[in-house]
Amino acid sequence: MLFLILIPVVIVVLVLIVSSRPSRLNLTGAHVMVTGGSSGIGLEVAKECARQGGFVSLVARNEQRLKQAKSEVEEHLKGGGDRQCVTILPLDVSESYGKVQEGIRKVEEKLGPVDVLVNCAGVSHAEVFEDTPAEKFEWLMKINYLGSVYCTKAVVSGMKLRKKGRIAFVSSQAGQTGVFGYTGYAATKFALRGLAETLQMEIKPYNMAVTISFPPDTDTPGFHSEDDTKPEETRLISETAGLFSAEVVAKSLVRDIVRGEFVNTIGLDGFILGNLTVGMAPCNSVVSATLQVILMSPLRIVALAYLKSFDVIVAKCARKKDLPEADDKLQ
Repeated sequence: MLFLILIPVVIVVLVLIVSSRPSRLNLTGAHVMVTGGSSGIGLEVAKECARQGGFVSLVARNEQRLKQAKSEVEEHLKGGGDRQCVTILPLDVSESYGKVQEGIRKVEEKLGPVDVLVNCAGVSHAEVFEDTPAEKFEWLMKINYLGSVYCTKAVVSGMKLRKKGRIAFVSSQAGQTGVFGYTGYAATKFALRGLAETLQMEIKPYNMAVTISFPPDTDTPGFHSEDDTKPEETRLISETAGLFSAEVVAKSLVRDIVRGEFVNTIGLDGFILGNLTVGMAPCNSVVSATLQVILMSPLRIVALAYLKSFDVIVAKCARKKDLPEADDKLQ
């Protein structure tokens, strides 16, 4: 009985304290810049934004892949006349802030100021900590974190002046919980969350919004390239969340960017992790806030069960490495 009384009280309190939702963004005529736009999630984000009438600029290192991606995105243009277009910017977003700023300014001269920045550029590496070269940690941080910092810094001042803009960061479920073999990768994805939460607080008064996405394993060229070399423990743990198509992930992300949602998750495991690790993240939905309050404690039990299963996977793999003959007897 007490529980039934508390629910409406909690909802009333949440209505009073939950932040207001930003106005819905219309992508028609908006300049959407997508880093890592030549393949994977970035390319699918670009296609979805083109379908909704956006002017799309694709940023990536490989010019040939960019040209191919441009052709693919152009097939999805909304058809609103000759004005809607797709342009490319061959650029290594991690090289230096000066070069990133210069490249983005040149694109803005063609398509106008960036209204939506989607930071998809990223790389992955899976290897146990002691075997990971120090240079790999630096490489991952430069591309996954600093690349997003440089691009965001190049557009945020203009967005604040216009009191209009969206900035999205693509993290990972490995940016919500540690995963065996991802000491370098996970750290960069956790860093993006800190950046996103703090930036959201700074830009909110300017009618802007930040979205951070935590996708699971996604069927992209980068995933398959990494999958060939990742430790068995990493592969087995990652498989528990399933494999999603880049198109599904991209459509979910674009939907939440348009709505101005802060956290974007995909799938059941994503929902669980999103509600369990929400912590001090901003929220502008009474429904989402209510679910977070109700589910956080019971989901902790689910999380502990997941962690136990991960420990079992790691222990079993350790036995196979260290005592293969003993493991054979256990089978």
